Amino acid sequence: MPSPNAHWISWTAADAKACIRWPEATDHKYTRGVLGVVTGSYHYPGAAVLSNAAALATGVGMVRYYPTAQLASLVLQRSPEVIIAPGPVNAWLLGSGVPSPGGLSIRNGMRHRQMKCARQHPAPTVLDAGALYLAGTLNAPTLITPHAGELASLLQSRGVSTSAQAIAAEPHAWAMRAHQALGVTVLLKGTRTVVAGPGVAIELPAATPWLATAGTGDVLAGIVGALVASRYAELDRKPALLAHLAATASYLHATAATWASKGAPLTATGLIYVLNEAVRQVLHAHHNSP
Repeated sequence: MPSPNAHWISWTAADAKACIRWPEATDHKYTRGVLGVVTGSYHYPGAAVLSNAAALATGVGMVRYYPTAQLASLVLQRSPEVIIAPGPVNAWLLGSGVPSPGGLSIRNGMRHRQMKCARQHPAPTVLDAGALYLAGTLNAPTLITPHAGELASLLQSRGVSTSAQAIAAEPHAWAMRAHQALGVTVLLKGTRTVVAGPGVAIELPAATPWLATAGTGDVLAGIVGALVASRYAELDRKPALLAHLAATASYLHATAATWASKGAPLTATGLIYVLNEAVRQVLHAHHNSP
């Protein structure tokens, strides 16, 4: 059984505020960060819509989406600001709504070819869902965003004996073990979300239970992708920053959930509509919690 050999700190609004990059008067869309996105699939098209829209709502210079034919129109109907054309990116978001490689259809096989192409253009990378198998193989700072079941499958594939139940029971210990075993920063989603990275161990405040609904993970992926793209230039010289950005994304996600829920059910789409308000609340509040 792993032991959490770390001092776990709680993440606050002040911590999150310090991670959000304010645009300067001399900024333009390229200097604010370009996020390359490969998300969604034939079976899960909504993940593409949600992840792209969430990234835009969080604040980034440009989102460059690599689609399949049917996904391009869906994404553009919701977010016409998205660029549907290959080109330079400062960070990658890969895998939300993409099935795992086993038993792929031709359509989903293309999604994995697109994700592997990201290796040819190294940049800080967020791996979610169907891209988690790439953890530890990329020549760039890497963040993974699994829930307990996904992390168990990933660790089992690397020869580590564990289960979703074991990870859910000890998320702090298993997040740190995954970080050490895979050489990546880990944002482990769950009842209590935790982040483990180089010299960093962060516990997030508990979020509303209404957040446990389909699509909210895709929204979280878009938020963290935008934050990483906005501060890409600092990641090589600040190894802990990726974990701080992951924690900030989770904090914004929980804050938006509080706004969207107000003590009642919420939807992933509803989260996106209040994301800019969540960012505003964090930027302008002195002491704040979701």
